[in-house]
Amino acid sequence: MNIIGRDREKAALKQYNDSGAPEFLAVYGRRRIGKTFLIREYFHGELDFYATGLASKKKEEQLQAWNMAIKDSFGGSDEAAKNWLDAFALLQNKLEKLNKSKRKVVFIDEAPWMDTPKSGFLTALEHFWNGWASGRPDIFLIICGSSTSWVVNNLLKNKGGLYNRVTRRMRLLPFTLKETEAYLKEKEFNLGRYRICEAYMIFGGVPYYLSLLGKGLSLPQNVDALCFDDDGSLRGEFQEVYSTLFRNSGNYIRVVNALSTKTKGLTRDEIIHASGLTSGGGLTQILEELELCGFIRAYPGYLMDDNLCLYQLTDPFSLFHLRFINGNRSKNPRFWTSNLESPSLSAWKGYAYEQVCLSHSEQIKEALGIAAISTEMSSWRSKQSSPGAQIDLLFDRKDGIINLCEMKYSKAEYSITSKEETGLRNRIAVFEAETRTKKAVHLTLVTTYGIIWNKYSGIVHSEVTLEDLFH
Repeated sequence: MNIIGRDREKAALKQYNDSGAPEFLAVYGRRRIGKTFLIREYFHGELDFYATGLASKKKEEQLQAWNMAIKDSFGGSDEAAKNWLDAFALLQNKLEKLNKSKRKVVFIDEAPWMDTPKSGFLTALEHFWNGWASGRPDIFLIICGSSTSWVVNNLLKNKGGLYNRVTRRMRLLPFTLKETEAYLKEKEFNLGRYRICEAYMIFGGVPYYLSLLGKGLSLPQNVDALCFDDDGSLRGEFQEVYSTLFRNSGNYIRVVNALSTKTKGLTRDEIIHASGLTSGGGLTQILEELELCGFIRAYPGYLMDDNLCLYQLTDPFSLFHLRFINGNRSKNPRFWTSNLESPSLSAWKGYAYEQVCLSHSEQIKEALGIAAISTEMSSWRSKQSSPGAQIDLLFDRKDGIINLCEMKYSKAEYSITSKEETGLRNRIAVFEAETRTKKAVHLTLVTTYGIIWNKYSGIVHSEVTLEDLFH
């Protein structure tokens, strides 16, 4: 079993497989995140049945692939299902002939592709589980799909025969920095942690993207080859990801586009105004599914002010694509290496590093020594237009302290200037005045290499570095 990281998921799979009860596990997450790899590697050689849907194929071709999977899993047979009820009945018949004392693991991958219009796939799945598998403590059914909309609406929120039938759910998220480092080391692509962070700011912790990095090229050269060359493997990835994950993907992209224009995030009303969408259940579903896939993050406003809940675009590759690939008119296949020191790249790095920090909030808490303290994480935005202030990340602690976190990206130790100290003091003062908090407010600086302690740095109570984010 050669699985990098995923310790929590591996422990969960062991628990579910050893439960001694019938289990129905729904696995979901964005495209390229490694869902299929995780299940197939964890159960390497122990899957009793494995079938996968075919992209953009009709019912007849899906059933043909299923019949082939039956033969591959159980040996040669002349039996061939002509509809989905027959297909699951055939599977049931084959499983019943196996040793009843042995756990039987059934993995149906890319199920959304099998569920073609009017195919009857969901009805057959419902009948298979409710009529047989749910009464068999030896059955472990795993359904996987990249289409988050399908998994959420048809399995997790099903209002028909599959209502509340999923016994377990697993959302696969991108690698952390630590897992990314381990993955790149396994692939013999050796980078220091500063460069790994830069790679993370572009590709996120998506295993497939990281697997494309060429060992003979520098990181900037890899970015050009993958993203800016006409034949780059990731040139059209953005559209493909969203169209695969979501039906009516255009509206999802409109929301993501709107969020990409405002690095500090938007409220729901601001998203409606910027995207041109209407308020209603459709937008609620879009926001929920984008968050489930890890593309955006919803932060409750401090003191749970629902009107100030901020939505931020947090998927590094989406941000990178919309900022630099989408609409890039230069046609320069070496765009990235030619613009490494440009102001636009510098501004992007600052925001992208903030998103890396936000996705590693648990590591920040650990570095601050507050992992064991009951803490609420949120954002805060001033209600005043001037002097305005915003805090992207704060920890409201039960021990009477609030940590306001400022993220700063730098190639070396970070030096606070007189002007910056004034701005930080203003931000803290506005926060204290508007929230009327009686707690002690501590400023935490999250930097790459730490800060230079000078006459302006006394405002900082604690610091967290890039090294801490790798823990």
